[in-house]
Amino acid sequence: MQQTATTGLVLRQVKVGEADQILTILTPDLGVVSASARGSLRLKNKLFSACGLFCYSEFVITQGRSSHFIDSAQVKKVFHGLSQSVEGMALAMYLAEIAVALSPAPPESEEHLRLLLNCLYMISENKRPLRQIKVIYEMRAMSLSGYMPQILACASCGKYEGGGFYLDPEEGTLLCSDCAEKIRRTPNLDTGALYALRHICLAEDKKLFGFTLAPASLRLLGGAGEKYLLAHLGQGLKSLDFLKSVISE
Repeated sequence: MQQTATTGLVLRQVKVGEADQILTILTPDLGVVSASARGSLRLKNKLFSACGLFCYSEFVITQGRSSHFIDSAQVKKVFHGLSQSVEGMALAMYLAEIAVALSPAPPESEEHLRLLLNCLYMISENKRPLRQIKVIYEMRAMSLSGYMPQILACASCGKYEGGGFYLDPEEGTLLCSDCAEKIRRTPNLDTGALYALRHICLAEDKKLFGFTLAPASLRLLGGAGEKYLLAHLGQGLKSLDFLKSVISE
């Protein structure tokens, strides 16, 4: 058995028996791992405070042939603000489900972890609209996983800007309104949404959240981003329906 010290964010908890849990954790150097946290549901257990949902903690994990075990854990960051609203917690659950579905491996997992931690901070501190955080995570996470769409110019005529554009969720290509009309597609991005999409996919980390968008453009971008994500994940997301039910249009 090999013992590894790492940091990680708890994405999912599954209760086993009276006091044990199986945790799904996003780590920078192991990727997404499942590990048994024995006794972690007992208040006096040494693992209790560090193994809660969305806790960012330091873990010592023993890696067995078929299973992992958490030997020790110490809290680094708890996002207390997530629980202050149903909407914020619903979005956090959705982002966590995407992370599990993408299941990034090292070294990309370090960037995914940083992205998710920043998004949870933004939600917790109410720094950006929830819709903006949602589409930032969707499109940036897909880009980090190798699924960045072609967003620089129309794939047919090379047009860069002006008027509406259509982001094809299946092909990941961009078409200007004229070229989209030829194949009977309606533009799903206006100018503001297109510029924001380019920013999300291409900006450096420290500037990722540094933009504002009109509500109408944000709705367009959010719809296009969600369809793109679902088209490429190849699976449904259980938390998405609930998220839609609590975030009003």
